[in-house]
Amino acid sequence: MTDVLPQIASLVLGYLLGSIPFGLLLTKFAGQGDIRSIGSGNIGATNVLRTGRKDLAAATLLLDGLKGTAAVLIAGRAGADLALIAALGAFLGHVFPVWLRFKGGKGVATYIGCLLGVFWPAALVFAVVWLATAFATKYSSAGALVASVVAPLALWLFGQPAAAAVFALLAALLWWKHRENIERLRAGTEGKIGKKG
Repeated sequence: MTDVLPQIASLVLGYLLGSIPFGLLLTKFAGQGDIRSIGSGNIGATNVLRTGRKDLAAATLLLDGLKGTAAVLIAGRAGADLALIAALGAFLGHVFPVWLRFKGGKGVATYIGCLLGVFWPAALVFAVVWLATAFATKYSSAGALVASVVAPLALWLFGQPAAAAVFALLAALLWWKHRENIERLRAGTEGKIGKKG
């Protein structure tokens, strides 16, 4: 039983950190109301941007990423395997926060934050692919979706098979959370970067 306690602790640590709804907290404290009542109803940075507050959106993006990084680095002090478990916990916490009846964000910022903590070169690959795809297509969601697939492949090529497996799982969850975006992309109705509404 004692052998699994560090794993459970890492998962719980990751989940609790990941479940902090920074987008919701920042917009409420800034007097912008409940972010869940505007736009897509999502608590992530993209929806926060719809309030017109770029500063709040940037802060949400940064904090949603850093909570994943923090979980990985704290748990990673006790072992690389625990860092991966914490990454899983942080992502699940963000996507399914108990405090918000398990209705959280889509996980992109937390994904890259966890990736940064686990193996930063793969996070750099994610960022480059995300930006390049978003620039080419004008769709931020397309950039995130493509980058989430490339990142586990990069981890594998960098000799990180365990991390590749975990982030492949996270990518599958990220795609599931983006299923409505995927339908809009297929229909040509997804909002483009720089277009309001």
